[in-house]
Amino acid sequence: MLGFIGGTGPEGKGLALRFAISGLSVFIGSREKQRGAEAAEEIRSQFTEISSDMVAGGTNKEAAIVSDISVICTPYAGHKATLENLKHDLKGKIVVDVVAPLSFKKGSVSAITVEEGSAAEQAQLLLPDSLVVGAFQNASAEDLLIPSQDLECDVIVCSNDQSAKEQVMLLGERIPGVRSIDGGNLQNARYVEQLTALLININKIYNAHSSIKIVGI
Repeated sequence: MLGFIGGTGPEGKGLALRFAISGLSVFIGSREKQRGAEAAEEIRSQFTEISSDMVAGGTNKEAAIVSDISVICTPYAGHKATLENLKHDLKGKIVVDVVAPLSFKKGSVSAITVEEGSAAEQAQLLLPDSLVVGAFQNASAEDLLIPSQDLECDVIVCSNDQSAKEQVMLLGERIPGVRSIDGGNLQNARYVEQLTALLININKIYNAHSSIKIVGI
């Protein structure tokens, strides 16, 4: 099962929806149990082709406990505290960090400088007994929430553990149109996260949902 920690926002719900459609069981977590349950019900009610037992919701702690792979979707402001609280529950698990630290000011978006290098690297320091993988930071939440639409993008996957990285790369390609790219070690996640700010600014200029494609490979 995939557990989405802080999964009630567009990115978390979009990924949960796509993976549920692909046949995986998902659990949407929130700080408030009711919000997690409501997000799960929203997906079940809108997409009846997903069986009722494929999508559940509740607290972030419940999501961490029941999941085989946990996906961190919290706002960056709550990233550190959330992971510190769930350290024991995430021990020994693959943890996919999709967080891109961003600042929104006067209509412009910029990347926040993270002392550890990136949100994913911060997660690995906070969760030394977990296998942290950075991925999906550049996937459009708006497009993820439209299940009839192929994403047509590359997902760059970074981790210090090759086996965990390969599992997440296979996971990404369950979404139609996605190609997974090996982005190397976790230290490269900072560049992927920073690209999100650029894409959002491009989206504002062109009124679009831009994504990335790596050419030449």
